[in-house]
Amino acid sequence: MQEEITRVLTMVQEGKITADKGSELIQVLQEKEETSNKLLKKPTNYLDKTLKIRVVSAENDNVKVNLPIKLIKAVLVAGHNIASGIPQSEKYVKDIDINLIVEAIDNELDGQIVDIRSANGDSVSVTIE
Repeated sequence: MQEEITRVLTMVQEGKITADKGSELIQVLQEKEETSNKLLKKPTNYLDKTLKIRVVSAENDNVKVNLPIKLIKAVLVAGHNIASGIPQSEKYVKDIDINLIVEAIDNELDGQIVDIRSANGDSVSVTIE
């Protein structure tokens, strides 16, 4: 950005643009830089991130879930143990490796971790951002 500001100042000095126009251009460049920095800024703590689950169904039965990583880590093991003890849900959770998920959180896994697309147009996406 500094190079662009120098170019603007040079154009003002050479009389190619007015001082007011130069000031306006510099302000736009600074605002662009601030916006860019905000978009690139990541949470300082991994546990401040969010697990985002998106399910898009061909029948338009869509689901959007946002869960803080702190919450997931705190209740994951307890929830799995509870679900494993309920006969109706045991068959659904018995093959889930909770330790693998906890390890992924401990190792600060980031980005898309699940991307499933079915032949009939359904999709499931799980991302940590």
